[in-house]
Amino acid sequence: MKYLHTMVRISNVEESLDFYCNKLGLRELRRYESEAGRFTLIFLSAPGDESAMVELTYNWDPEEYDEGRNFGHLAYEVKDIYATCRKLMDAGVVINRPPRDGHMAFVRSPDNISIELLQAGGPLKPEEPWQSMPNTGHW
Repeated sequence: MKYLHTMVRISNVEESLDFYCNKLGLRELRRYESEAGRFTLIFLSAPGDESAMVELTYNWDPEEYDEGRNFGHLAYEVKDIYATCRKLMDAGVVINRPPRDGHMAFVRSPDNISIELLQAGGPLKPEEPWQSMPNTGHW
């Protein structure tokens, strides 16, 4: 058995690619459009880890997606959780669960998919402003 990908439904291709690629740092690997099925599939991965993909599914006919808390979350390991969270905040992304412990943070995509960020190689020393930053919303 081999892990292939996780599928996430999106409501806006441009907003989602801005979040996942420009802000979070994933790269688009390939795209498939089905005229007959009226959908677009966009496969993304973290740089250097092309075997673990996220499939963004855009249905051409409008649909409203709820938060789907039963989905859970996507998780990515990052080299510096503080620098990653700072970059996301500077790009307008809300840090729902700040990395107070130097180890874990949560953000959400434009379609309210929770994204967990984990510090590679063990926690960093707790520091401000993260240590005293409150949670925002939920994840």
